[in-house]
Amino acid sequence: MKSDTEKNGYCEYKEDVLKRLKRIEGQVKGIQKMVEEEKYCVDILTQVAAVRAAINRVGGIVLEKHSKSCLGSALNSEDKEKVLEDLIDTIQKFLKFVD
Repeated sequence: MKSDTEKNGYCEYKEDVLKRLKRIEGQVKGIQKMVEEEKYCVDILTQVAAVRAAINRVGGIVLEKHSKSCLGSALNSEDKEKVLEDLIDTIQKFLKFVD
């Protein structure tokens, strides 16, 4: 397992991830405004679905980069089984929250 001082797998995609998160933040603020203005429920639900899809995409990007990083570590590790178990655990945690 990597220490906090080692680079995370997604770091080279950090700007893309941050840009996506800022866009999601804007979408959420838009939904808040829609609720305050009592907009049509179907329109609100459509926006909620868009936010969910966008956040799942961010999670997918981070998971993909983490997986590649872990597999690279596993190839160079004495304890390959432990690294792979950690990766599987991470994937299972992520999938728990994805429809």
